[in-house]
Amino acid sequence: MKMDYESFLELVRKRRSIRSFKADPVPDDYIDKIIEAARWAPSGFNLQPWEFVVVKKEELRKSIVQYLSDFMTMSRPMEATRESWQGPKPPAGVTPPMGFANAPVFIIPFGDIRTRVGLPMIHRYSEESWDKTYISSMASAFLYMHLAATSLDLASQWVSAVTQPTVHCLIKQLLGIAAPFKIYDMMALGYPDMKPTPRLLRDREEMVHYDFCGEDDFRNDEQVKDFIFRIRNPKASP
Repeated sequence: MKMDYESFLELVRKRRSIRSFKADPVPDDYIDKIIEAARWAPSGFNLQPWEFVVVKKEELRKSIVQYLSDFMTMSRPMEATRESWQGPKPPAGVTPPMGFANAPVFIIPFGDIRTRVGLPMIHRYSEESWDKTYISSMASAFLYMHLAATSLDLASQWVSAVTQPTVHCLIKQLLGIAAPFKIYDMMALGYPDMKPTPRLLRDREEMVHYDFCGEDDFRNDEQVKDFIFRIRNPKASP
């Protein structure tokens, strides 16, 4: 079956990280469809290391949000050390907004690190190779989840702070995730309660190179800094 590229590209363009959700429930069959899409993602040597826990109980979601809130508040002083050219710094000691807190569903994909023994020996005994294989596999499944959610007119957000050691530990204990498993990320899922601002994209011409790349073919340091400033300070961008 020939796929329609334009429809696929429209789906990719439509996918955005949403940081404000309605409390409306998500149908169970939609959750099933999102996980079914993830099952078909490519994985290194077809090891399919993923597992998924769907968190719908309010008390569990509130606990996870609290873990994340505590971590983000604690890490706020680190943001104050950012280079001044990146723009205004967030105030220390202030808890950043947890826009995903109202999402009615959290889906947490986590990987079975025991699958490492299924790798060819040259990869199994290389920490770098093992990490790349595992992360690429989990990332593929996670992206499929977000595209599936978008196709169902649902909103989603990547909540990557769940992998921070303290948060990771507390969530595993809360949800009964056993020792051989490693949380990859968390999807906040629901119906959008906001319209995202236009996304700033780099020009294709500046990032695609053919056959050979010379030093002059890449952005200079000031151009990189300018782009970082504009994505961090969208209201200041022309």
